[in-house]
Amino acid sequence: MPESPSPSTELELERSYVSGLYRRLDELREEKAGQLARVRRSGAVGSMQNVSERDAFASMYEDRLAQLNAVEDRLVFGRLDLEGAPPGQDRARDGDADARYIGRIGLTAEDQSRLMIDWRAPEAGAFYQATAFDRHGVRRRRHLILKGRNVVALEDDVLDSALLAEGAQHQGEGALLAALTSKRTGRMADIVSTIQAEQDRIIRSPLAGVLVVQGGPGTGKTAVALHRAAFLLYQHRERLKSAGVLLVGPSSSFMRYIERVLPSLGETGVVMASVGRLLPGIRAVPEPHREVARIKGRLDMAEVVARAVANRQRLPNGDRRVVVEGTSLVLGVRQVRRARDKARATHKPHNEARTTFVKILLRELADQLQERLEDSSGTGNSVDRAYLIEDVRSSRDVRIALNLCWLPMTPEKLLRDLFSKPEQLAAAAPHLTEAELRALRREPDAPWTEADVPLLDEAAELLGEHDATGGHEQAQREAARKRDIANAEQALRNVDSMLRETGNDGLVSAEDLADLNEETEESMTAAERAAQDRTWAYGHVVVDEAQELSPMQWRLLMRRCPLKSFTVVGDIAQASSAASASSWDAAMAPFVGDRFALEELTVNYRTPTQIAEAAARMAQSAGLVVSTPKAVREGRWAPIVDRVPAGGLIGRLVEVLPGEVDLAEGGLVAVIVPAERLRAARAAVVGLYGRRVGGGSGGLDQDIVVTTAAESKGLEFDVVVVLEPQELVEEAEGTVGALYVAMTRATQRLRVLAEGHVPDGIESLD
Repeated sequence: MPESPSPSTELELERSYVSGLYRRLDELREEKAGQLARVRRSGAVGSMQNVSERDAFASMYEDRLAQLNAVEDRLVFGRLDLEGAPPGQDRARDGDADARYIGRIGLTAEDQSRLMIDWRAPEAGAFYQATAFDRHGVRRRRHLILKGRNVVALEDDVLDSALLAEGAQHQGEGALLAALTSKRTGRMADIVSTIQAEQDRIIRSPLAGVLVVQGGPGTGKTAVALHRAAFLLYQHRERLKSAGVLLVGPSSSFMRYIERVLPSLGETGVVMASVGRLLPGIRAVPEPHREVARIKGRLDMAEVVARAVANRQRLPNGDRRVVVEGTSLVLGVRQVRRARDKARATHKPHNEARTTFVKILLRELADQLQERLEDSSGTGNSVDRAYLIEDVRSSRDVRIALNLCWLPMTPEKLLRDLFSKPEQLAAAAPHLTEAELRALRREPDAPWTEADVPLLDEAAELLGEHDATGGHEQAQREAARKRDIANAEQALRNVDSMLRETGNDGLVSAEDLADLNEETEESMTAAERAAQDRTWAYGHVVVDEAQELSPMQWRLLMRRCPLKSFTVVGDIAQASSAASASSWDAAMAPFVGDRFALEELTVNYRTPTQIAEAAARMAQSAGLVVSTPKAVREGRWAPIVDRVPAGGLIGRLVEVLPGEVDLAEGGLVAVIVPAERLRAARAAVVGLYGRRVGGGSGGLDQDIVVTTAAESKGLEFDVVVVLEPQELVEEAEGTVGALYVAMTRATQRLRVLAEGHVPDGIESLD
């Protein structure tokens, strides 16, 4: 039996191999950078085919270079020793297939021999799926712990007990627990090296259809969603590279928290947006009024928007006189009704159908003008009057009259008028109560909120594109294009004989030549184009914290993916928004019926047992049905409840916070407070720690974060201090979802400060 290498020798062997992988990475970076530079130097010359090929190669090299640059950190993280590998033999280096290195991307040597397998490849599946009971042919799973480019430690999972008997050494104490107990940094790290079997099964689920992943706090829902996005892009590259993947989260803070994960997994082409950023050009703020959020989130608001659009296609109160070049004409109600009916019959959006409406009435008014002029100049005068349509179009009276009947508009204009003009809102929403109508009214300059975004999207769908120039810019572009093609045709005639002699006659069209000479715009990736295009149809949509979405927000997302290919992750028990659904069946029914698959994550990796049980006890005391995933570790501290005399809450926070910061030992500390107390709490903490304190979307870069329960959703901290839990419940109109979220953000320690009533279940923490 060959002697097994010592632990120090094993470490040196792995360091040597990993150094080789990084050398190969550097070689590939240099190679792709050189290829990209050569392609860029070539310029846009040659035939249309040559230009197209140049752009395709440039895009390919740019994508590959971005991928190679993004995987620098922890390039390789695992090794599998498979059946048939004797202990001590360096099989990966000997070219034997019995050892596989697993990393963020696949790498091959110059001779195309495989050096490292992409974690998403089928051959890498055993790294996540193998257990001692079902080994998938794996004898040993090794985790490589890297710092920079150096292997600093090894963690071994020996699945075949015979391997130990053969003399193999067991390294380390376990990579999963090391990852779970590491300090939080304010940015989410990927879990590619520690994905567990139930997570891996969900990540590798088929693309088609709607997959709903239910999981309690700490089960890794977000990690599963992100790794699934990366996996689908790898498995369905051709389909999803062009159509794109959209990833939606609950807040700007959350999106900043997760923004580095997908690039670290080798994917840079995913469009990421919070619910307030789903409409290009709109930067919505959270809706401050729960009743308004509830009303705007209902599906019947789609009918309200549709009526608001239809109500802008008006009939005049009576026949209207208009003056064209000194001649009085009549715009009759019957004429307008007939033109409106024909325009609506086109089933085009409002702004596009208006073209039909205007053309019909301009023609009728021009005919009327021609009759008047002929009558006034004698019946025998039949001079061509084709120019009269332009006279009618230019008339100020006509423009005013047509705009009063059918005004082109933007979604923003429609909704500002709707919510600031009571008579318009009442006409568009006759089914709403007076109290609901009052709640929706607001000033026209009020900021857009997250509840407005789906209404703006609905309006954009019904209105269509708005050309503020009245079509003049489009006409100018079309005229310029015609001139370019005419010039190209002349150029081709001039070289016609030369082309025939070279056998190229007919291979270049005038349109091709015009395209070649046209000034080209800066090339954009599919993801960049998708982010700027409201009408983009994505190949797949991933929704995190999905329990918070209103029906209207779901309607918007379903429009973004006509194929209904979704990964939906969340926890119904954590729902705290006013318009959220009470179950996944209720959330999905209006859009896909019961045609969705439901998976559940059952293990809590983040939250220590003491905190997880305390939060579940509180939620269950309030009648909330919660998932109770089993926590994988005990914490060092039980949760603490401090009862504070009336008026002493902020003083107590200042007193206890330094001790909590010390216990975090350089980790991330969060103070989660009711919205009404945010300013006072932040001022007090800033007084203690100055620039070390953050908040909002950029606050996670600081050591201490003062934030609300809503902003903390999906995030995690080493230590959490929750202020006034009963007020968190009251903010959510008596539901405990927000408090449940706040309590379960902690990975190490939880402290609750309360000067008022303490919700049932928390009292037992004393």
